[in-house]
Amino acid sequence: MKKHLHKFETTLWLFIKFIFYISLMMAFVRIMGRESIGLTRLSRTLGITVSTFAIVGLLFLSVYGKYDVGRRKSKPIIYSLTLAVICTDIVTYLQLMIMRTNVPSVWQFRLNSLGLLGLALCVQLVLIIFFSYAGNWLFFLIHKPEQCCVITSSQRRLDELVFSMQKFKKQYQISSVVDYRNPDKRKYIKEAQTVFVYDVPVEARTDIMRWCYQYNVNLYFNPEIEDIMELNAEQYVLNDVYLLNKNVKALTMEQRIVKRSMDIVLSLVLGILSSPFWILGSLAVKLNDGGPVLFKQERATIHGKRFEVYKLRTMKPNNDNHSVTKDDDRITKPGKFLRRTRIDELPQLLNVLKGDMTFVGPRPEMIKNVKEYTEELPEFEYRLRMKAGLTGYAQIRGKYNTTPKDKLIMDMMYIEQFSILKDIQLIFQTAIVLLKSDSTEAFDKNNKHCPYKFEKWKEKKHGKNN
Repeated sequence: MKKHLHKFETTLWLFIKFIFYISLMMAFVRIMGRESIGLTRLSRTLGITVSTFAIVGLLFLSVYGKYDVGRRKSKPIIYSLTLAVICTDIVTYLQLMIMRTNVPSVWQFRLNSLGLLGLALCVQLVLIIFFSYAGNWLFFLIHKPEQCCVITSSQRRLDELVFSMQKFKKQYQISSVVDYRNPDKRKYIKEAQTVFVYDVPVEARTDIMRWCYQYNVNLYFNPEIEDIMELNAEQYVLNDVYLLNKNVKALTMEQRIVKRSMDIVLSLVLGILSSPFWILGSLAVKLNDGGPVLFKQERATIHGKRFEVYKLRTMKPNNDNHSVTKDDDRITKPGKFLRRTRIDELPQLLNVLKGDMTFVGPRPEMIKNVKEYTEELPEFEYRLRMKAGLTGYAQIRGKYNTTPKDKLIMDMMYIEQFSILKDIQLIFQTAIVLLKSDSTEAFDKNNKHCPYKFEKWKEKKHGKNN
């Protein structure tokens, strides 16, 4: 049975995706058709509504994420698809209400059938949950965990990688751990289905990549600055010489004007819309211990310029200034809720309005952390090539306790791929952060999740270890 499924797996998944997406569309059309007769027969209303749903749906799927079972766990897929469907339904619903306005006057526009819209969303949510869990179940019924060889440089790096891999036990099973300096690593690569390369120098990684390609072995590796430059380079043929061209440049004046205009408009609109949360959050902080409502802290932004970032206070007053750790007793009771829901960061809209920060960009680190991280990782200062942001790629894909190097890589990917459209996409994706339970996961100093031991390879000469 599994052999036959493997042969036609691509066709199988295309069929499942087609059924899934059509089911979401039909749920909206059939339910909204109860009060819109044009959706119950072949008509202009049906054609435009279906076209709108399909086009807008594809757009928001590209923003939030597709039905990629086997690659992601069920809950992240559910969150992404739910947000995509909500946005699609709202846009399609507004288009349908406009078409139902027979009198050509804006004053005749009405939002009817809101109850049916809510019912459609509920039915679609059930479909999303069912297809997400059933899809992952079927995928792992067909596929066994990949036998993985991990090639790294130290126990610390192994711990970091395994901590993430253990959350995907159905996808990956570690069969061997190898020091990249070990001359026998080619043998381990040949025996594996998948190779993870983490924190290995670029010059040493080259041979590993070639061997993986030679033996048809899947490869995952964490990028370095050189990889980011190459990834964002353009193809260029000089006469008949094939080259990659990477132009290192700052934002254009037009981009600066548009980005700043977006910052002002968004900070004002979101500031007004979120004002009830500001008020309730401020009251909770004040009533808890009577201390100050706002917390101010010096942070670094573009070119190392310093400014005071604003947050609703989530810790006890007069505490040491250092990153939050797991089970940190400095955090107050209302502070835990404010941090989990990100309400504590709403005052940073004032920083955006003032121009200290931008809406999308690298998160501003504490001055102490910037110094420590830069000493360990000199490239960390490259993050200061762009103004600090309220949200960004590292905040959406990463966590509070993401390693400095991984934060750097994600921030550099954003800086090098910057565009206004990318900013708009990241603003929409920020909603995912509110749904992720581990997005505010703190640093765990006693991380003992790694059951694998890294053995550093030592060159032997004349029977003695050096």
